[in-house]
Amino acid sequence: MSFQLIATAAFGLEAIVVRELEQLGYSPKITRPGRIEFTGDFAAICRANLWLRSADRLLVQLAKFPAPDFDALFDTAGSLPWEEWIAPDAAIPVRGRSHKSQLTSVPACQRTVKKAIVDRLLKHHSVSELPETGPPVSVEVALLDNEATLSIDTSGAGLHKRGYRTLAAKAQLRETLAAALVQLSFWKPERALVDPFCGTGTIVIEAALIGRRIAPGRNREFASEHWPMFPAKDWTTARSEADDLKLPPLDERPIGTDIDPEALSLARYHAERAGVADDLHFQQRAFADLRSKRQYGCTITNPPYGIRMGESREVEELYRQMPEVLRRLKTWSHYIFSARGDMEQLVGQKADRRRKLYNAQIECTYFQFYGPRPPHASKPEPKETSPESTLAVSPPPPQTSAFGGLRPEAARQVEEFTNRLRKLTRHLRRWPTKRGITCYRIYDRDIPEVPLAVDRYEDALHIAEYERPHERTAAEHADWLDLMVRTASAALDVPRNLVFVKHRSRQRGDSQYERVDDRQALRVVQEAGLKFQVNLSDYLDTGLFLDHRITRSRVREAAGGKNFLNLFAYTGAFSVYAAAGGAAKTTSVDLSQTYVQWAEDNLRLNGFTGPEHRLVCRDVQEFLDSPHESEKYDLAIVDPPTFSNSKRLDHDWDVQNDFAPLLRKVITKMTPGGVIYFSTNSRRFKLDEKTLDGTAIREISKQTVPEDFRNKRIHRCWRMVVA
Repeated sequence: MSFQLIATAAFGLEAIVVRELEQLGYSPKITRPGRIEFTGDFAAICRANLWLRSADRLLVQLAKFPAPDFDALFDTAGSLPWEEWIAPDAAIPVRGRSHKSQLTSVPACQRTVKKAIVDRLLKHHSVSELPETGPPVSVEVALLDNEATLSIDTSGAGLHKRGYRTLAAKAQLRETLAAALVQLSFWKPERALVDPFCGTGTIVIEAALIGRRIAPGRNREFASEHWPMFPAKDWTTARSEADDLKLPPLDERPIGTDIDPEALSLARYHAERAGVADDLHFQQRAFADLRSKRQYGCTITNPPYGIRMGESREVEELYRQMPEVLRRLKTWSHYIFSARGDMEQLVGQKADRRRKLYNAQIECTYFQFYGPRPPHASKPEPKETSPESTLAVSPPPPQTSAFGGLRPEAARQVEEFTNRLRKLTRHLRRWPTKRGITCYRIYDRDIPEVPLAVDRYEDALHIAEYERPHERTAAEHADWLDLMVRTASAALDVPRNLVFVKHRSRQRGDSQYERVDDRQALRVVQEAGLKFQVNLSDYLDTGLFLDHRITRSRVREAAGGKNFLNLFAYTGAFSVYAAAGGAAKTTSVDLSQTYVQWAEDNLRLNGFTGPEHRLVCRDVQEFLDSPHESEKYDLAIVDPPTFSNSKRLDHDWDVQNDFAPLLRKVITKMTPGGVIYFSTNSRRFKLDEKTLDGTAIREISKQTVPEDFRNKRIHRCWRMVVA
């Protein structure tokens, strides 16, 4: 006996279901979105229910007919042989939907069909009532353009319910969707597979079921198994076939990683119930730590979307991190399923292919980034000729990395950068022995295409990258920067583990002082016979501004017997110099407790620990306004940030707008003839001397920028003498 069968599927998955049915030996056709029709017998019903991985349900179509009104719907429904399918005691739930039809009331359509079925069954079973206490036979009435389709659901529970996932967790993918994501990728059982946001493991579990050719429905029951008219032998035969087709354990185990130990516990439990626990490996690991020595693998993942309030910024940072992480897997392809419409903007490049799919009611996109084809692959990947007829995996992957890679000009830039570094190093190589300068700038954006600043801190290098427009993707730029860092390491003969890299953008708020890492690469360096602790890894700046080397020497020379004030003291280097120059007292003021402690450590390193060396953790403006701060100073350094919007301040600080009121307050704290050194890194800064009447002002910027800084506008500096 042959039937017209319908496999239903979520929007976008129809082509995958078509391929699954073709692999079972049937000839399916997509009749409209979400519905794939084919012809089959009882055995086909059994096999399709057991093997369909991405379909929602399997229906038997009993009739398709015009239904302009309820009479036509009732009469045709009542003429169908329901008694052949529905036992006298069977439950008869009726589902319905209507689109572009005159019969718009779905409940009314359901009631009409149910009444027609009941009337027919009462008559043909010769009973007075239907108890509906037996196994259910679910009926569907679907109306489209005034045409009704009446079907019986052979599956019962949706086909996504494989039977292995009995414990729920939030944000789980449906098994049918997870299987589709795997089948839409280039993954094959012999290739490595990692889901770095595996959650409860659905993607890798479905991959293992696919890889081992395990029927997804083998561990569950289906509604049609309990129908009296359905041959039991067909179910027995279909299940036996499924057992015979199962492949041995996978040689290359798919890997699921996540930071949530509870989710991983559920994943292991689900894998055990699915019968693939030995085929998978789960590991607690952050996405940033993703690495693999395997070649030509795939990542398939469903990362967080950041839809809930308060999550967006954190998730955006996660997506921006993706190219940096995924570029490590040079030969891999990457498949990212996300509801983020700005996903490509966040990762900095376009996907090779996008496919619109739905996760429950959430519209998502499957972003596909293709890596190079494995060298042994002689057969081209299947191409999509029509979205209705075949699986979409075209175009074939390029022979370049999905994320990252170097552009042709990189080789020339390496050569130019190497030559420039070696030339500059020859010029500076005697500084440590002849001048006692062991921390200095070697390279400062000398080549416009290589916008880096390279500083030597004795046996280590500190490299800062400046923002500059370029055409590289985020991942390509990360590879380029790695290459330039390796180039500097080799050219200057410094081990790579002693090279520290930062990205320096235009200063925003307190950005220059924010922590960017937590490696604690602390070391003590020397300058002019003094010791300073620097942190080469954790902050944008190291704790010792090398461009102020000469300014610090001026303070040292002028400090003898003086009362010295250091405002915006940072790590206290000026205070150390003043103390070394014989200052009677030093006062260092900074808002940050971290930097006040750092300044204390620097003073202690040089033996300056007495009460005459005062450290104040306070906002500079509050310090100057305090009625308790009545002390007068002979020498002061004022080196404020260009801009600051610290949460601890009542208002934003802007050096151009706020310098004059600040300096006027400092002047009131100075003794007659007292000297103030004022410095700023703001290139647009303009000092209006009229705002500081009565003070002799002389700009000494050219005299205070060291010769190793080719950028003579690295800072500006003025010497002010109070009348």
